[in-house]
Amino acid sequence: MIDRYLIRYFLGVVDQGSFSAAAVGARVTQPTLSAGIAKLETLLGQQLFDRSGRRVRLTEAGTRFADHARRIEAEFAAAERAVQATPPHRLIRIGVAPTVSTIALGEALAAARVAAPDERIEIVEGRASELQGKLDHGRIDALLGPGVARNALDDGGDVRLFEEGYGVAMAAAHPLAHHASVSAEAIAGETMIVRRQCEALPLVSRFFTTRGVRPFMAARTVSDDRASAYVAAGLGITVMPYSLCVPGVAMAALAGFDLTRVVGVRVPAAARTRLEPSGAWQAFVEAMGGPASAA
Repeated sequence: MIDRYLIRYFLGVVDQGSFSAAAVGARVTQPTLSAGIAKLETLLGQQLFDRSGRRVRLTEAGTRFADHARRIEAEFAAAERAVQATPPHRLIRIGVAPTVSTIALGEALAAARVAAPDERIEIVEGRASELQGKLDHGRIDALLGPGVARNALDDGGDVRLFEEGYGVAMAAAHPLAHHASVSAEAIAGETMIVRRQCEALPLVSRFFTTRGVRPFMAARTVSDDRASAYVAAGLGITVMPYSLCVPGVAMAALAGFDLTRVVGVRVPAAARTRLEPSGAWQAFVEAMGGPASAA
């Protein structure tokens, strides 16, 4: 069997015109290269080089072998490139605002992974203002959250996913859990959980204070998952968007509080050409588009 290094030694001598120059190119000593050529000639049963002159020349057999040797080396190189040159993974960088539903986000990510398992998704969390800055500087490709999708942008970069209202979240075992709607007066004596990241927090606070409701605050948290856990445990109630409802929590409309929010994604023009061919992105947006709400 002819080893590849013997073919490389042979072609080195052909191209360089001497054993010494070929040895330098192959990064071996001249005796090592000469021994390799001798081994190749033994395997082929033919003398490949005429060494009688000042410059090494191919014999007739060497000339015939040279064409085959070049094709063999080219195939070796092509095989290496085919194995080593794996296509780069498409990377989708999504900024996610704090008040996006964890359950909905997880389901959308799962759908994206199924649709395009060879694509990579990077989730960047932060406040909406921080994420907008990252979007403006090209450090994320899209921003998912409430309020990011306006009626229209000049470049069409907003996608409205869904609109929803806010309700009163309470433990499933709460006495009012079966009510479709509750008034501020009906829950005036309830303990409250404050969702500090809520984009509607000032309006929620004003709604209750103007009605003389100043409840005891059992917890103030920046985590909606933790707020839901506190509610499910019966620690208190809170006002939250319907999409944030989790198992163990019941939701009732808050009478007189008609605020809604639009959850959407913003994609700047610079990132749109990267995202449009992405199967993961298309599946992600589609899966995020329809959580149940009582808007």
